[in-house]
Amino acid sequence: SATYHRQGSSSIRGRCTRIYRPLRAEWLAQAFATATASLLKARPSPFSPPLVLSPTPLRVLVLFCSSAMGSEMVTVDQVPFAPEITVTKPLRLLGYGVTDIEIHFLQIKYNAIGIYMEKEIVRHLAEWKGKKGSELAEDDAFFDAVVSAPVEKYFRIVVIKEIKGSQYGVQLESAVRDRLAAVDKYEEEEEEALEKVTEFFQKKYFKKDSLITFHFPAASHTAEISFATEGKEEAKVKVENPNVAEMIQKWYLGGTRAVSPTTVKSLADNLGTMLAQ
Repeated sequence: SATYHRQGSSSIRGRCTRIYRPLRAEWLAQAFATATASLLKARPSPFSPPLVLSPTPLRVLVLFCSSAMGSEMVTVDQVPFAPEITVTKPLRLLGYGVTDIEIHFLQIKYNAIGIYMEKEIVRHLAEWKGKKGSELAEDDAFFDAVVSAPVEKYFRIVVIKEIKGSQYGVQLESAVRDRLAAVDKYEEEEEEALEKVTEFFQKKYFKKDSLITFHFPAASHTAEISFATEGKEEAKVKVENPNVAEMIQKWYLGGTRAVSPTTVKSLADNLGTMLAQ
């Protein structure tokens, strides 16, 4: 479930420290200095990071912390998501949820998910204007249109339950390969690109609060995957194959076949509301 709360200025530094341990101390100090200066309408420290950031998770987290003061946050299983971030342009939080499984009536949550997109995506979804969120959530053609829309998208995946990176990589590989095979697009080029992604996760360990991000630029059919965790340098890999990049999107945005039904429902509800305006 998701809840909203207002982040007070007195606790911003401690909260960012607790939740985003992968941030380096100097970056956190810069973020706090920028936020404080903004609040007081004073000149920021010359060491403060810019507010328009390159698409790397550490810098996006700096923006997240520095913009959190006085803004409403969406909390998914105690993991907060900013309502808006800037990667290359402002992106709005349009969907959020968890990945989980149920074993003997016990729900085990693995990751919290935040889906950010340009609000202009509604221009590419006019065909569904007037549809309710409950209808959109069951319409795979609608989510195909979301995936194919030429707008910037950014996924933030925060680890709730520790697992091996290889487990996550195998799940991603299997889901993407099956989707490619189903539409007869799994050729040698796709296999090589997918193996590169699997190898990227192979030797990593997903501690609690580790961060995985997927950045999908509007201008190209590629993806950049980043991983950040406490005590390790940030790692990145680029997916150049457009078919693999598309199916990675569909793993999270694939409608009735997506990995997180709660995220799909949230996205459908929010886009339905935007389309009704």
